[in-house]
Amino acid sequence: MYSLTRKVLPWTRFVLLGILLLLGLEMATPDQVWAAGPSVSIDLGSDSPKQTAVVIQILILLTVLSLAPALFIMVTSFTRIVIVLSFLRQALGTQSVPPNQVLLALALFLTMFIMAPVGQQVYGEALQPLLAEQLSYEEAWKKGIEPVRGFMLRQLRDKDLELFITLSKIPKPEKIADVPTHVVIPAFILSELRISFQIGFLIYIPFLIVDMVVASILMSMGMMLLPPAVISLPFKLILFVLADGWYLVVGSMVRSFQ
Repeated sequence: MYSLTRKVLPWTRFVLLGILLLLGLEMATPDQVWAAGPSVSIDLGSDSPKQTAVVIQILILLTVLSLAPALFIMVTSFTRIVIVLSFLRQALGTQSVPPNQVLLALALFLTMFIMAPVGQQVYGEALQPLLAEQLSYEEAWKKGIEPVRGFMLRQLRDKDLELFITLSKIPKPEKIADVPTHVVIPAFILSELRISFQIGFLIYIPFLIVDMVVASILMSMGMMLLPPAVISLPFKLILFVLADGWYLVVGSMVRSFQ
């Protein structure tokens, strides 16, 4: 716990220092406020080029931190998992069960479970040496992005990668390691959408059969006014429970990344 505190505190002080520098505002005097309204200015330390560079680095860091949730969703297994779980809920016919909070929490923890080896590799090869001041920011970025790139390259289709290489109008790389990261990410997202829809289609099939059987029986009995979804819902639930559906769906999704 003490070693963790020693590592975290310098970063906390660094961020707080950046916030204080960015908030270096010079407010007008009360007479000026009444005369011309409030005036706000931001001092970036133009008198000192070194100080200006530090402030810009802090501003970039804060921008990256604000985009971290979107980056986490797009470059991990979260997209596939949350789409498949949404398809499962729609196939069952339960509009709000499980709730969105439960589905998102399940998708988040499954993503952490799947991405744990990648996170450990990033921490051991990039973040830990960076905190120990053994690597520069550029070197830590290069070492830290490689495990994430490796994960994305294992999941995407060659067809999707070729599409974005063509759209980016860059020379065709000789090997996969030469493909830029900004080309790998959209290809990975496109592949994740394709796979998640394929899994969703397979999930829909057994529940669709139940709906068709129930609708046919109700029509043959002349019960036209009774919604088939009301009758089929208990049968779909019992089918899902007897087949141990959560075990099968979650296990299949986790294995699809291995």
